[in-house]
Amino acid sequence: MLIDTHAHLDSPKFDNDREEVISRAREAGIDTIVNIGFNRETIPSTMELAEQYEFIYAAVGWHPTDAIHMRLEEDLAWIEKLSRHPKVVAIGEIGLDYYWDTSPKEIQHTVFREQIRLARRLNKPIIIHNRDAHEDILRLLKEERASEVGGIMHCFSGSWESAQQCLDLNFYISFGGPVTYKNARVPKEVLERVPLDRLLLETDAPYLTPHPHRGKRNESAYVRIVAETAAQIKGVTLEEMANITSENGRRCLSITR
Repeated sequence: MLIDTHAHLDSPKFDNDREEVISRAREAGIDTIVNIGFNRETIPSTMELAEQYEFIYAAVGWHPTDAIHMRLEEDLAWIEKLSRHPKVVAIGEIGLDYYWDTSPKEIQHTVFREQIRLARRLNKPIIIHNRDAHEDILRLLKEERASEVGGIMHCFSGSWESAQQCLDLNFYISFGGPVTYKNARVPKEVLERVPLDRLLLETDAPYLTPHPHRGKRNESAYVRIVAETAAQIKGVTLEEMANITSENGRRCLSITR
């Protein structure tokens, strides 16, 4: 059985066939999905999915590209309240995004810091979004003592040196569709070196679709394709990869079902 540790199945891209998508994931051997609510619109729909399906869990947080729209005190209190729900397993996705010029860096930093502090108060792991911000992500994680709760580096795209620092900070390294691309030399090299007991898999559905479906909508069933690539790189069977990453996901996110 497999865990998709990062999906957005509440996306409008699934409005016409969401139940079928979820059924296909189950048929493909995915027994746990973590859906990510990351702003005022997606947090409620994520909570609805988690309450509707026993095997879907939720992470709630505020995405860096939407940081400028966050009403800091009010929305932090909302996230804190929701985080006490038994199906909420992490704070996320949170972090920094220097690619999309939608929120000033100083606002992103404030929102990121406050959510790390919230996660530490709640003793919840965090799920990190990092785009073109490796140095500042690592610096803020260290300054805010994020290692106390650890978490997941979502769809990791950095170097092995960055991965080592993340591992030292008590984080798991998660890989998605991009590791299946033929030109993905660095992600493949990093995956090869990440210890098996700190490795996670995801889809980020409907985004980052793996080969050979690249260019089409992604879905949770395709985490099996990511697992096949990871197993090949690691020199283990698909069953071993599925068991190892499922155990890792449950341990990281304290999922006991």
